[in-house]
Amino acid sequence: MNARQPHPETLPTESHDRYLAVTHEVKNQPPALENYNLFQQDRALLEATKREGAGSAEAGLVAFGALAGAAETIELGFRANEYKPVFQTHDRFGHRIDQVDFHPAYHQLMTIAMEHGLHSSPWTNPGAGAHVARAAKYYMHSQVEAGHGCPITMTFASIPSIRKQPELAAQWESKILANHYDPSNRPDSEKTSVTIGMAMTEKQGGTDVRANSTRAYPVATPGPGQPYELVGHKWFVSAPMCDAFLVLAQTTAGLSCFLMPRWRPDGTKNPWQIQRLKNKMGNASNASSEVELRGALAWMVGEEGRGVPTIIEMVSMTRFDCMIGSSGGLRQATAQALHHCRHRQVFGHRLNDQPLMQNVLADLAIESEAALAFTMRIARALDNQHLPHERLLARLATPVGKYWICKRVPNHAYEAMECIGGSGVMEDCIMPRLFRESPVNAIWEGSGNVQCLDTLRALQKEPEVLTAFFAEVGEARSGDRRFDQFLTQLHNDFADTSDFEYRARNLVDRLALSMQAAQLIRHSEPAVADAFCGSRLASHGGRNYGTLPPGMDARAIIQRATPIVD
Repeated sequence: MNARQPHPETLPTESHDRYLAVTHEVKNQPPALENYNLFQQDRALLEATKREGAGSAEAGLVAFGALAGAAETIELGFRANEYKPVFQTHDRFGHRIDQVDFHPAYHQLMTIAMEHGLHSSPWTNPGAGAHVARAAKYYMHSQVEAGHGCPITMTFASIPSIRKQPELAAQWESKILANHYDPSNRPDSEKTSVTIGMAMTEKQGGTDVRANSTRAYPVATPGPGQPYELVGHKWFVSAPMCDAFLVLAQTTAGLSCFLMPRWRPDGTKNPWQIQRLKNKMGNASNASSEVELRGALAWMVGEEGRGVPTIIEMVSMTRFDCMIGSSGGLRQATAQALHHCRHRQVFGHRLNDQPLMQNVLADLAIESEAALAFTMRIARALDNQHLPHERLLARLATPVGKYWICKRVPNHAYEAMECIGGSGVMEDCIMPRLFRESPVNAIWEGSGNVQCLDTLRALQKEPEVLTAFFAEVGEARSGDRRFDQFLTQLHNDFADTSDFEYRARNLVDRLALSMQAAQLIRHSEPAVADAFCGSRLASHGGRNYGTLPPGMDARAIIQRATPIVD
């Protein structure tokens, strides 16, 4: 100490704080968004489940919302992503095992999903509201952690395809639909529950599965339900620890679909070998792999040479889950931004009271609610496939919704991250994970162009799907002048079939916007519908979030969407 400085004991009492180790106290920081109910704190979700026919499931959804919002459950999502899957080719004795090891948190999340029927409930308890209730749970659970949703989705989506081969369905379905989780690497004959994956993509083809080179050779008699051996490769297989996979392979009659288990009936390992795990930018908790098929035993599903129509039943359902998962991502990012700005003060005022931030937050909330409304309407259509209008609507609106909703997530995630600021970039915040996850659903299960081409394919094969679509959105006519003008122009543009493929994205964009606007006009609060129509229909084009036109009731929109956690 400098001799000319007074000893601390001689200093005035009020100056002693300068010498204490505690230099500051934490102020103006929001509490963690946890221990809240993801169902009860989401008014748009609460209303949508009732509106679309799942009101009787409310008690179960309230309980699941509490589970999904618990701090312990949220922590599982962080742990499952912090520790990536690890691949073991052989055991210590030299036996080939193709084992993928996951953090226990991943298995806990899988257990929650399967015990609550996220893979099974519409098949085991079909009827009014079944798909809607299941979509609501999936929407909440995907906000906790998205990666483990991949095997849940594929297991759920496999049922329509497997049912095309009744004898295989009789053997597998009860185990697929069992509401418990068994991650053990052993023959399915020793298990009471299984998960199902899908293997279509090859190096040379990607989206063009008809270019697949994997061959299928009949063990004895060829044909549906018969055993074959598969030789070839698959370039992208997610969830390689599933117990069986729907696989596409070529026979003499063309591309066919097969159910391939990881183990043979005699208890020996099927020669289906993982080469390596994919090193992905996101979706870190879930393993994706490259595999070689070296005479893997499999059974033909559906008609020989009709593999794509057989497996497309599964693909269609996985695309719907992409809509749910992306809607969940939009909601969680919105909730994080709203929660932060409700608690954080800047320049002497709470962030959510400041006009420019209100514009941004309200815009994010509108995007989230519009996605949910679209998704839940399609869930109701799936519950009512026996009705012609609902079947036609689902056929067209599923690729439209998958294209639009999934594509809206990345920029939305970034904008929500910006609302939070520097803390939103830190890995102990959920936002970096949401951002890395944001492009996945848009790319997997058919990218944007594939969805647009599928939309055109639906129009060409069944022109009445467009009639059903316009009848659906037409229910909102006279609810908003801007919507009426937008819909009239869209209807007129479909009269010109020239350059249809070139214009596909523009048309599909507007189909999606018209569906979202119609749902909000008919069912949401006026402030939400007004802002959506004013920002998405009257000024459609290049725009950033936070550019809602003047006169919007941003405060009401924010209040509607904000989860209240103190």
